[in-house]
Amino acid sequence: MSNLASALNGASFNGLAKVDEVGLVGMITLRGDLGSAKVAAAVKAATGCAMPQQRKIEGTLAAGAAWMSPDELLVLVPYAEVNAKLDAMNAELAGEHALAVNVSDARAVFRVSGAASREVMGKVAPVDFSAAEFAAGDFRRSRLAQVAGAFWMDSEDSFTIVCFRSAADYVFGLLSVASNPQSGVGVY
Repeated sequence: MSNLASALNGASFNGLAKVDEVGLVGMITLRGDLGSAKVAAAVKAATGCAMPQQRKIEGTLAAGAAWMSPDELLVLVPYAEVNAKLDAMNAELAGEHALAVNVSDARAVFRVSGAASREVMGKVAPVDFSAAEFAAGDFRRSRLAQVAGAFWMDSEDSFTIVCFRSAADYVFGLLSVASNPQSGVGVY
């Protein structure tokens, strides 16, 4: 049996903000009618969370649901439980026009934390990260320079970033360069 490993094996960089690869996270892409009671019940059973509103996340990295598009959620569960949660979710969704798929091993997860975390994120994504426009619980699916990604604010000075595993090294390098102590611009 192979040993489980995250994309960058816990890589870390400390600069204007701290950049950490989080490690293995259970992730399920759920497509369907987000207004459906069955879909909401399946999400609640898997995470304990309510359905997220548009461009929001409910819960945490350990148990949460994030709005990806009008018919898609990213469901977050512990990595060791993802297959059991997926099976239960598919049973709950029987007869519903929906699709739930384990995407855990196709993704990498990073955290950017510290007082300059907004500034670091502002350098790599086309989003207004001012406190008036982006707060804890806000979620975006956007670009991280040249690659697709999704991110949310966990707290006033912490972001979680999800990208494709194949782009993990690029995203880690991007976030590390944006966090270089000599690159401060003081926008946020």
